[in-house]
Amino acid sequence: MIRAAEESDAPALAELMRQLGYETTAEEMRERLRAIFPHPDFTTFVAVDDNEVCGMIGLSASVGYEHNDRTGRIMALIVHERMRGRGIGRALLATAEDYFVREKIVRVVLTSRFARERAHAFYESLGYVRTGLRFMKELPIR
Repeated sequence: MIRAAEESDAPALAELMRQLGYETTAEEMRERLRAIFPHPDFTTFVAVDDNEVCGMIGLSASVGYEHNDRTGRIMALIVHERMRGRGIGRALLATAEDYFVREKIVRVVLTSRFARERAHAFYESLGYVRTGLRFMKELPIR
C-alpha cells in the first residue's frame, strides 16, 4: 500500500535516510517533516507492508528558468534494504508520476550519486535518461 506520509512515520523515515547514507535521528526527521508538510509544492509518499513503512519517495514541483511549465523533482527515493527487489520502488515511482500528471507536470528530474549504479540502471529501465551532472559545495554557516 502507498499512502501520504505522516509525522508519525518519522522513525521509519529516519532509518531509510540512514540507509541512503544520511545520518538522521527520528527527531531530526520529525522536524524535517514539520518543515516540509506545510509547503504545497512538496509531497511525500510512503510504501507500507504489514503495517510497517518500507519505502518512501519525496517530491517537489517548481517553476524554473528553463521552461514555461513546472518541473517535478524526485528529491528522495528509498526502499528498505530488506525489501528491495519486490517492486516497491517501481510502485513508488509510478505513484509519483501519476501525482505529477494530475498536477499537469510534464517533466520529472532526479539526481543520484555516482556510486549507486544499480539505481541508475533501475531509473533507465523506467525511461529516465541521463542528461547531466550535479555539482555540490557545502558552504560555511556564518
